[in-house]
Amino acid sequence: MTANKKFLHSKANKSHILTKKSSKRLRHLGKKEAASPADRKMLKKMLPYEA
Repeated sequence: MTANKKFLHSKANKSHILTKKSSKRLRHLGKKEAASPADRKMLKKMLPYEA
């Protein structure tokens, strides 16, 4: 969770069949991304402590 109450997650499709994916695509898949606002409420409920 970031300071602005956003949740970070890893992007999908970075673990296998990497030979056909371009270097640029793999580089961008390696970065973290903020979860969508629609998912934030659900993620907040999953935490064992208040966020």
